[in-house]
Amino acid sequence: MNLFFLQVLIDSAKIKDSLARVVLTAAQQKESLWDILFKGGPLMIPLAILLVIAIFVFFERLMAIRKASKLDDNFMNIIKDHIVTGNVTAARSLAKNTPTSVAKIIDKGIQRIGKPIEAIERSMENVGKLELYNMERNLSILSVIGYIAPLFGFLGTIAGMFQLFYSIASTGEYSIANIAGGIYVKMISSASGLIIGIIAYVGYRYLNSQIDKTTNKMEVASAEFIDVLQEPTR
Repeated sequence: MNLFFLQVLIDSAKIKDSLARVVLTAAQQKESLWDILFKGGPLMIPLAILLVIAIFVFFERLMAIRKASKLDDNFMNIIKDHIVTGNVTAARSLAKNTPTSVAKIIDKGIQRIGKPIEAIERSMENVGKLELYNMERNLSILSVIGYIAPLFGFLGTIAGMFQLFYSIASTGEYSIANIAGGIYVKMISSASGLIIGIIAYVGYRYLNSQIDKTTNKMEVASAEFIDVLQEPTR
């Protein structure tokens, strides 16, 4: 009989232990993303700032590049018609009132009509360089964030690991659960830094690709404009 009650007590203890684990697991699963991020340590603050800066710079540059590259498909055809018919004033008015990089380059070329072709090309090239600089302005910030964000994350992990092992050495209390839990928390900053770095780098490469497309449009438009000016001499 005593053995029976002893077995019952042991089984009850096991059941209580299982229930406690279930409750603990449920509590851990209820942790929100913010709760997990807050465990990453103080270096999560500069990482959050870097993320905000990266997002702001990306969308600010994206809107600026799209504004500079947006152009009516018939723009160059209209310019050609005006120049061929000798209506330079209308061509200049159209280019001046079109707020795009291509239009600004063509406007500069129209202003130089009558001068040698080399001088016209040089003037348009200078405007193109200025427009390219305006599109690339502040874009390097994304590149820098893509480089330093993972470094901040690793630094946070190293600092957290140092604190963890220093605590173990000071108290002499350690277990697999405590060590694993501590490492899990300290890896949060590394993961966050890598994610932010990837986001910044992808944004940087995407914006560069858009700038390359706009640059190609400017080169094609410049070549077409020069061809129109040289057409009567052929």
